[in-house]
Amino acid sequence: MSRAFVKEADEDSAAAELPERPLSDHPNYVSPHGLELLQERLKELQESRERLKAADDPMAKQKLLEVKRDIRYFQAQLERAQVVDPAGQPHHEVHFGATVTIVDEDGKRYVFHIVGDDEADVASHRISWASPLAKAMLGASVGDTVKWQRPAGVAEVEIVAIQYDAGAATRGA
Repeated sequence: MSRAFVKEADEDSAAAELPERPLSDHPNYVSPHGLELLQERLKELQESRERLKAADDPMAKQKLLEVKRDIRYFQAQLERAQVVDPAGQPHHEVHFGATVTIVDEDGKRYVFHIVGDDEADVASHRISWASPLAKAMLGASVGDTVKWQRPAGVAEVEIVAIQYDAGAATRGA
């Protein structure tokens, strides 16, 4: 049945059809910048909710359900957030907040920033600390070779540099 023929009173059943955004089982580590991003996103969603509440449009009602779901997700992420200051990490090993330069088996060089789940963006070379590559690198030092499981099979990479530049996380570099 088309949503156009569903009564507004059925909003509760429509909300039941909208799946919740999944929360991971692992801790929600965030950088100080990541915490700010979560807070900003929640504020934007709350403002959007107020605008959508005032709208008298069936599409706005559906969008409102999505916004309410996203508010619940970001509130939960903020409640679970554990801020990790990269400056406090041991700089000779890979940990949360590190900028890691690796060389793969073909000699190609890559740089990744290890960040929280909500900050991760592979296109920007920011990977979650819980990703397979980051997990393989955690605790490693410069010169170490680590193996990580990827969809195409096991790969080896060598850690060639580790930096803890608080500005990198802030800039999103």
